[in-house]
Amino acid sequence: MRRLIGVTVLVLGAARFGGLQAQDAQDVKFKSESNLVVIDVGVKDKSGKALPGLKKSDFVILEDGKPQQISVFEFQRLDSDEPPPAVPAIRPAKPGDPPAPALVAKPLLPTGPKPIIRYQDRRLVAMLFDFSTMAVQEQIRAQKAAQDFLKTQMKPADLVAVLTAGTGPLKVTQDFTDDRDRLEEVIKQLKIGDGSDLAALGGNGDDTAGEDTGAAFNADETEFNIFNNDRKLATLETAAKLLAALPEKKALIYFSSGLEQQGNDNRAQLESAINAAKRANVAFYPIDARGLQASAPAGDASAAGGRGSSAFTGGAVSGRGASRDNSQETLSTLASDTGGKLFVDDNDLALGMSRARDDISSYYIVGYYSTNGRTDGKFRRVQVKLADPKLQAKLDYKSGYFGEKEFKKFTSSDKESQLEQALMLGDPITDLSLSAETSYFRLARDRYFVPFAVKIPGSEIALAKSKGHAQTEFEFIGQVRDEKSKLVAVVRDGIKIKLAEQTAAQLSSRPIAYDTGFAVAPGTYTLKFLARENETGKMGTYETKFVIPDLAPDKPGVLKTSGVVWSSQRQPLSESLATVEKKKILEADPLVQDGQKLIPSITHVFRKDQNLYVYMEVYDPGVDENQKPSVAATLSFYRGRTKSFESEPVRLDTFIAKRGQTLPVRFQAPLSQLAAGRYTCQINLIDETGKKFSFQRTDIVILPVQKPVAAEVPKTPAD
Repeated sequence: MRRLIGVTVLVLGAARFGGLQAQDAQDVKFKSESNLVVIDVGVKDKSGKALPGLKKSDFVILEDGKPQQISVFEFQRLDSDEPPPAVPAIRPAKPGDPPAPALVAKPLLPTGPKPIIRYQDRRLVAMLFDFSTMAVQEQIRAQKAAQDFLKTQMKPADLVAVLTAGTGPLKVTQDFTDDRDRLEEVIKQLKIGDGSDLAALGGNGDDTAGEDTGAAFNADETEFNIFNNDRKLATLETAAKLLAALPEKKALIYFSSGLEQQGNDNRAQLESAINAAKRANVAFYPIDARGLQASAPAGDASAAGGRGSSAFTGGAVSGRGASRDNSQETLSTLASDTGGKLFVDDNDLALGMSRARDDISSYYIVGYYSTNGRTDGKFRRVQVKLADPKLQAKLDYKSGYFGEKEFKKFTSSDKESQLEQALMLGDPITDLSLSAETSYFRLARDRYFVPFAVKIPGSEIALAKSKGHAQTEFEFIGQVRDEKSKLVAVVRDGIKIKLAEQTAAQLSSRPIAYDTGFAVAPGTYTLKFLARENETGKMGTYETKFVIPDLAPDKPGVLKTSGVVWSSQRQPLSESLATVEKKKILEADPLVQDGQKLIPSITHVFRKDQNLYVYMEVYDPGVDENQKPSVAATLSFYRGRTKSFESEPVRLDTFIAKRGQTLPVRFQAPLSQLAAGRYTCQINLIDETGKKFSFQRTDIVILPVQKPVAAEVPKTPAD
């Protein structure tokens, strides 16, 4: 796979990389009047060695087939025997310290905007320690590997930066430097244990139960971090944007214990992180800090052992292997799509770091001002050639980039077009975090209802003041397409949120929820959904694939069930959106019962002072001579392999009126008697007449009771 990257780099000055904190970087935008595109091109001869000595006239660049004039040209020599000038470490300023001296940057252009090469003939390696994905022992292993690399593997051309992410925002702990003493000092000072409680709660491939925890995040942040990878991917995206100020090629070594895929992960966030890395000229090199894993058939001492011979079956062993592979799949995608490599199953983590560093050999920096000035966000294909076809050389570069996109405030008549354009972009907009979930319920033989629920962290919402109240407005647009990309359903909605001043003060720790639904036939579908907050113009994209199984009555042999909805809240219909479209949805929604609507939790994070509500359906069970079914259902909670609670059996013997042979399964369980931590919840179903058995299983987290607040933010905003 080609490693070097074609990327738009807009650098307006010599601002220190380390001077940017992650919370500030989210608002930092690098703009220029000209569309400067900088490409790193590796040129190697037949023996695989870098080919120096080429001139600007030796290269030809095409963008979407159109020739481009080269304006920037530099050679980065990384294999010189002479040590380059030292780059001193910039230490964090303390009260009373004199100001740090400004770094001298070499300009590429004599006039106009001055994109710069900050580090001539230097190899840039950034280490990112994501403590929120690693247990304590894995954090220690990553720390030791970094120390070993600095002591024995660091080369004269190497410049290293250190970034950390745990229970707070991404931090630049150390700017790029070759000062080994300072780097070793920084690595030794890493806060081992930071974020490890989240790693235990979130899983990452093991089956141990999380310990009781008060959670380092506030309620809103914890809920959005435990069971999906979106925030972890957002951390990588932020790191790439921080590094975008440097036109040189960068290797970002990402220490992690895997990003286990969950059902509510947002594919749009993964694409956004990858696209940000491509634009920033960053290649991801994930290193699995778990090292080489060899599991005993019955598991290790970290969890209770199974009973009987089940632990020695092929299914048990392969299940543990599948979980590990699942946690590495996202890391593999990040690496391959940005030109990096994934390093797993090796206890010598420092060796993986060395290989990642060695991937960057001498290369050319070639830049041009694109003749395509449109800000449509579309992919621009770039082709680099040597002018002399007799030169036998292999060129490595990324074959394109996504153009800039600009969504200004439009008039009311233009806003619809803005949303539609954003929905069709290949580079998803992820300024606003979205967590979402789908399920399915059979309404007829070829018709299934798919509820779709979305949560947005309240901390990301801006509110305007109006007549003593805080208010904002959301607009939503979504499309469902089948395997042939045919449009089968459309979501379009707009809502206003008005909050009392006391309630608005709690918004920073409360999510905003929205739900809708649509009816489709059995099949495989892609859902793409976009939300815009109209006070700031922030947008967020959610994209996922889902499958609706065919649960037709004439397919016997298994106990057929719907999806499962896990919830902590039932809401009166009077608080729902009172639009005609919404009323039609509510009429078909199986989650509406007795004037109350069950609100899906999405994140599967609950508190000890809440009740857990569970709803699912059973279809076409066996019936006796009186056409009566008999299905027994129980709800169980497991911590690891230990059963913590099991409900009394519920007898299901009455079909839902006007829904054919459909049995409702409802549970309500108070969580106050359970310790805080991670649980696996299992619903067991026994069709006594039809002699069939089925079970559904999911992971949840129970948090301690939060301090009482003065008012609740409504989970579904009212008109």
